[in-house]
Order: sequence, then structure tokens, then C-alpha cells
Amino acid sequence: MAAPAAGGWRQRFGRVGGARLPDDEDVLSPRKIIAAFKGLPRVLRLVWDVSPPFTVALAVLYILQGFLPVATAYITKLVIDAIIFGYSHHGGAHAISLVVWFVVAQFALQGFSSLLSTLSNIVQQLLQEKTSYQIQLLVMEKANTLDLSFFENAQFYDKLQQAQQEAASRPTGMISQTFSLGSTLVTFFSMAAVLLTLAWWVAVLALLAPVPVFIANVRYGWWGFQVMRRQSPLRREMQYYNNLMTTDTYNKEIKLFTSGPFFMRLYRNLVTQFYDQTRRLIVPRYMTSFALGTITVVANGVIYLYVALQAAAGKITVGVLTFYAQAALSIGSSFQSLLGGVSNMYENNLFINTLFDFLDYQPKIVSPPNGIKPDSDGLTVEFRNVSFTYPGREESGAALKNVSFTIHAGEAVALVGRNGAGKTTIVKLLTRLYDPDEGQILVNGRDIKDYDLDALRQTIGVIFQDYVTYFMTASRNIGIGRIADVDDAAGIRAAAAKSGAHTVIERLPENYDTMLGKWFDKGQQLSGGEWQKIALARAFMRDAQLLILDEPTSSLDPQAEYEVFARFRELTQGKSAIFISHRFSTVRLANRIIVLEHGGILEEGTHAELLARGGRYAELFSLQAEAYR
Repeated sequence: MAAPAAGGWRQRFGRVGGARLPDDEDVLSPRKIIAAFKGLPRVLRLVWDVSPPFTVALAVLYILQGFLPVATAYITKLVIDAIIFGYSHHGGAHAISLVVWFVVAQFALQGFSSLLSTLSNIVQQLLQEKTSYQIQLLVMEKANTLDLSFFENAQFYDKLQQAQQEAASRPTGMISQTFSLGSTLVTFFSMAAVLLTLAWWVAVLALLAPVPVFIANVRYGWWGFQVMRRQSPLRREMQYYNNLMTTDTYNKEIKLFTSGPFFMRLYRNLVTQFYDQTRRLIVPRYMTSFALGTITVVANGVIYLYVALQAAAGKITVGVLTFYAQAALSIGSSFQSLLGGVSNMYENNLFINTLFDFLDYQPKIVSPPNGIKPDSDGLTVEFRNVSFTYPGREESGAALKNVSFTIHAGEAVALVGRNGAGKTTIVKLLTRLYDPDEGQILVNGRDIKDYDLDALRQTIGVIFQDYVTYFMTASRNIGIGRIADVDDAAGIRAAAAKSGAHTVIERLPENYDTMLGKWFDKGQQLSGGEWQKIALARAFMRDAQLLILDEPTSSLDPQAEYEVFARFRELTQGKSAIFISHRFSTVRLANRIIVLEHGGILEEGTHAELLARGGRYAELFSLQAEAYR
């Protein structure tokens, strides 16, 4: 098959969002066609694992349907010959009986065909539903295992979107097409045997007629896949604008800034681009298929004419004429269906391979074999010459540079510094959301990488500034902090009491059973401060050896924040604690304060020591104190 000329893609479809893949990615080759089918065995295994009985039933139903066309054509031949026999014998009783029985057989066959079609549709739909759900679960399970760095990468989101949107509905369709091809092969070979008894060239002509359409469909299928790949980033952008306009999180600000028309204009521009690109693909594809399809029409006309002339010459009966004519049409359509099925499978495989590419992602941060579990009587954390740069941000410099410090078991340490100084990065490294590029993190004297990952994280409770507001019941919002006790009502109430969330929940219509958030029926929206108390209760629910508060109280007033942290210190006696805050009235509650700047440790000591030193901490404290006078 000839490959599209270099630059042909640009001429035919243009650029998508200014981005292009390398030219060799656009060129369709036999190697790429073969590679596109690499996912078929995995698809078969996937669908089989979902439901072996449905998979077998679908295969049997399709194969049975493959025998029906030749049986239908043969019974039609018998009916016509019986009618002609009866006409020539002036309606003899034997002829009439034959006609009746053959017609009854024809109707019975049609009923059986309808039954098989109905059953195959039922099985296919049920199998597709189960498979779609299973794939979504596979995507969710894989996403749950991947490192945080994946979720901060745009290309990863493109692959994730393709896996969710394009691949979820295609595996069952591929299996149905595979079984349908088997059914078509049965029809094809049986009809080919019939035509070979007439003339070999008739069978060859019927076979070759659909080939041009097949070549066109494969080429356009490849181009369609390339369009999808290029459009993925823009589809995510469209989805983002849609979320902005339809989600309560953004609604009030969009209204106040009257920015709705602006976002809708951006969305409309993208829709116009997608429509134009899709039109430039669809119109040529179907017009080309129509033009090449006339070759099949002409070939079938030649075959039918030849068979008709044979009947006119008395070489075959009218019934045989009908039989051969139906066989010729059937073998042509069967071969066209085979080629079309292969073309569709090829196109579906291109999309499904994106699913398997996603499922093949492997996390780098994993538990070691026979990972150890942290001690239950406290955690001592040590950073030794730790440096770290976020992936893709090499030009902006390291987030941490040669950082060393120790937090002893039972000690509360505050991290202070400007935004971007490295405070949250320390928390992410300590919880192994990332691993350091250089240096070592020790927990109770052992490298943090020696610990079982789940066990390590279960001993650490973290509430970030951008904590999650779960649109679930108040009880579950807190219980999620310790999944094993998610339904422990007493533990949940105790955690809520520690954070101050209990008084908030008591005022709700159904107390702890009240749905929070406005997305679901009877949901109650909370204020920022109330949500923060719920999030803090989650941290207390965990009952961890190390508790970390990364500015989760930023929406509270200074007095309320001070009370929360004072309560926090009281409730974490004997446990290690890290808290990050820009308010120095809160920071002074810590046993020790670490001042970070530009990714390094600038100062370290108690509140009194740092004030006496007169350095950066004292400067920041004075500035903030002046602001409150």
C-alpha cells in the first residue's frame, strides 16, 4: 500500500493546536498495521476474564449465523425449482407439497436467524457493559499505583483520557468483530465452494472487487487515529472549560468577574477546530469509499449477467440461477465484510493500544521486597544532604539543595519560609510522594526506602493546604482518614471533637449522616473554615506517629488558627509533629523552628533563640507584628 506523501497530512488535515508529531509518525506502513494488532490477544484475555460464559456464547452465536446465508440461498433454489416443477406439471400434489415444506423451512430459517441475532445482541450488550466497567476499574487501579509525578505531567493526562474515553467501549466491539469475522469466514468459504462449481474466475472477481475499499478504509482509519492523538491536549482543554462553567467550585468567581462569555468563546473556538478537522477527515473518507464501492457494484453486475446468460442458454435451472446469483452477491459482501472487519479491528486496535500503553505504566516509588514496618512508639526523621528538583522544572532550579535536619520522636517542628522555599517539598519527600535526587532520608535510623510504602504512610497523617473536600457524608469525610475504621462511629466522633468539627456537624440536618457538598441530593455546603475542621478531624482520625499540618488553617482567622494549633500540640504530646504556617503566633508553639529560603535551611532554633539572633526569622516576625498593630 502506498504511504501518504510527506506533508500530505498537513495539506489534508492541517495542524492541531500548533503541535505535530514527527513526519514518520504520520506514515502508514505494513509494519504499523501489524503492530496495531498487538493488543488483540490481550483484548481476548481481558474480555474472557470478564465473563467466560458470555465470551463463549457470543462466539457460538456468531459461528452459527455464518451458516445461515448458504442455507437460505439453497432453500430459495429449492423453492423456485419446486414452483417451476409444479407449473410444468400443472400443479401436481407432490409439487405443491414440496413448495409448502420448502417455504415453511425458509420461514423457520428466518426465525432461527432472528433468534440468533437477538441473542447475540443481548450477550454483546451485557458483555460490553461488564467490560466497560472492568476497564474503568483497571484504569482506576493503575492510577492508584502510579507516582505523583505522573499526575503532574500533561502527556500522562492525554494517555489517561484516551484510555478512559476511547478504549473503554472498544474491547467488546473488537471481540464481536473477531467472532463476526469467524462467522463471515464460514459464509465466505461455503459460498466460494458454490461459485467454484460454476467458474473459477467468477469466484476470483467476487473476491477482488472489495479490495480498493479496504485499502481506503485502512488508510483513513490510520489518519483518524492520528487526528485523535493530536486532539487529546485540546480535548482536555475543552473539558477544563466545561468544568469551569458547570462546577460550583468556580461558579461564584466566574459570575463576579463576568468571565463566562470569555470561557465559552474559548470553548467555541476549540469546537470549531474539531469540527473542521473531523469534516476534512469524514467527507473524503466516505466519498472515496462510495467511489471505490462502484467497482464492487460493476463486478457483481458482470457476475449476475454471466449467470443469467447461462440460465437463458438452458445450461442451469432458474433455481440454480438464483442460487449462484445469491452466492456471487454473498461472497462479494462476505469478502467485503472480512476486509471491512479487519479495517475496523485495525482502527480499534490503534485506540485500544493506548489503553494497554497506560496499563503498562510502572511506578518508580514502590515498596521493597520484604519491606519493614515503622515502630509504633514514635518516629525520628532525619534528612541528610537531601536535594530535589521537580521533573520538568530543571531550568527553574532545585526545590531543595543539600538540606539536613533531624526531628526527634515526640518533637514538634515548624517549617517557616516564603512560598516556594521548599516547605511542602519536604513533606512530599517525607511521605514518599517523591524520592530525593541526592542524599538520604532516614526514619528511626533506617533509609526510608527500606520501609513498606503502605505501612510507612499509615504512620503519617498529613493535611495539605489544598486538602480534599469529599462530597460524601460527614462521617465518611472523617473516617477516610483511617480506612480500616471508616465506619467506627465512636472514633469518628472523637476525632471530630479534637478538631472542633463536632460542633459544626451537630448543626447539620442529619448530623454525621448529612451529605456534604452540593453535587448530590440533600447535600450541605460548608464554609472554608468548617471544611478545614472536617479535614483536621481526618488527620486526628489517623492516630499517626507523625502528624503534619501544611497550612490547612489558612482560611481561619489568627485567633482560630492559634486555638487549632494549640489544641493540636496538646493532642500530639509524645508524637512527632510538623506544621507549616505563615503566622508566627502559631509557629512559636513548636519546640523548634526551621527557616527555609531558596531551597535551603537558613536558620534553626527555638522562637526565643531565633529572635535573639536577629536574623531572617526575627525580621519576618517584626514585619508581621507591625502589621497587627
